[in-house]
Amino acid sequence: MNERDLLKLLDGLGHPRVLIVGDLILDRYIAGEVARISPEAPIPVLAAKRSHVGLGGAGNVAANLRAMDAEVELCGVVGAGERGDQLLGLLAGIGVGAAGVLRCDDRPTTEKTRLVSGAQQMLRVDWEEARPVTDVIATRLLAVVRERIVGVGAVVLSDYGKGVLTDAVIRAVIEAARAANVPVLVDPKGTDYTRYRGASLVTPNRKEAEQALGRSLAQLDDLPAAAGELIETAGLDAAVITLGPDGIYYRSSAGEGRVPTVARAVFDVSGAGDTVIANLALGLAAGLRLEQAVFLANQAAGIVVGRSGAASATRDELRVVLGERRVGVGAVLTPDELPALLAEWRAEGKRIVFTNGCFDILHAGHIAYLRSARARGDVLLIGVNDDESVRRLKGADRPINPLEDRMTVLAALEMVDAVVPFGEDTPARIVEEVTPNVLVKGQDWEEAGVVGQEWVEKHGGEVFLAPLVPGRSTTKIAERIKKG
Repeated sequence: MNERDLLKLLDGLGHPRVLIVGDLILDRYIAGEVARISPEAPIPVLAAKRSHVGLGGAGNVAANLRAMDAEVELCGVVGAGERGDQLLGLLAGIGVGAAGVLRCDDRPTTEKTRLVSGAQQMLRVDWEEARPVTDVIATRLLAVVRERIVGVGAVVLSDYGKGVLTDAVIRAVIEAARAANVPVLVDPKGTDYTRYRGASLVTPNRKEAEQALGRSLAQLDDLPAAAGELIETAGLDAAVITLGPDGIYYRSSAGEGRVPTVARAVFDVSGAGDTVIANLALGLAAGLRLEQAVFLANQAAGIVVGRSGAASATRDELRVVLGERRVGVGAVLTPDELPALLAEWRAEGKRIVFTNGCFDILHAGHIAYLRSARARGDVLLIGVNDDESVRRLKGADRPINPLEDRMTVLAALEMVDAVVPFGEDTPARIVEEVTPNVLVKGQDWEEAGVVGQEWVEKHGGEVFLAPLVPGRSTTKIAERIKKG
């Protein structure tokens, strides 16, 4: 399929409803830097800088579907405590229907806490009780599933082995879906795929397929027989095997094929399987053929593996990587527009240069600095401190010019390709979002250290300290104005 065909499919998807049944997980990330070894034990000390909480497991499948403008109903269980409240709040925040998420007093909400330095996970701490739900909870869950399945276009079983998808629950959900003539897609766990008998398809990765079959699938030529055996063993209509850098292989009674990978850069494969099954479900719910849904899912996965942590791809981002240019978006961006532009630049193989600052009163020093930065790559993106962060950094009498004016003036410079605001006191978060090929700061930051340097260098980028024009600064200009 070519890009034009995929764009037509994308535009015709509509907003189908998808029901997800599975294990809900709270993903917590604590990120910082390691600069020393603990005096208490031979272990690194993580100087924590920031933390982030997101949706994992079935929740990440839901997040991927919502990012693609699907309507989503979710059925699962959470504990009665604060973690359960937090997870339900995240679901509500993205518009997921969570009336089918049950509270269980006898088990905690599963949480995975990852300690991260740069791009490297140092440790993962799991809070969980991975045991089957009680018969009482299973009965309540299935009652909700039978209510919510009415009017959906697809059902996803997201099995992370935490106890929601017991054999009885799986069997009952598949029976209910088949009775409603709704496809059932399974992200499998374990080696016994007969548990999923009667489902429409399974989506194991290569390692999971090898474990289920008990043999290596080292060669691409091994895949047709492997997929055929999975289909026959579990009584499926199709099998989709994700292959990492080799793309996605699919087989059904209508045919088989392999879609090559489209990733431009691989930073993190966390949650890529969730992206694939979410977009397959979206496509099938919208009436696409399996091979069409696989092509779109492959494009979405190519976007999310270029980001850190579990992530999602939007329809706008898919339009960008498929060759459709954004309409009505100029060099001044909102934070929501930034991912699409980054995807476009990466798809075109651009060398991205990033710098940041307040840029309150532009002067000759800024011009020289920005020209020097732009010379390091193909495109220059500037992160601009919003008004509140400037006040915190510079004092109550700053900024002199409001954010909108500062961004407008910067965007008019010939060496600037785009500007975007950020509100934190440091640019650490936006540097990680952009992950530029070149991070530029002035030479006056040499001793203090450049925020984001470790992140950029660990992702294959470089830091450039641009020379400064002596005697030029916004602060000095402001002081001269005050003195008349």
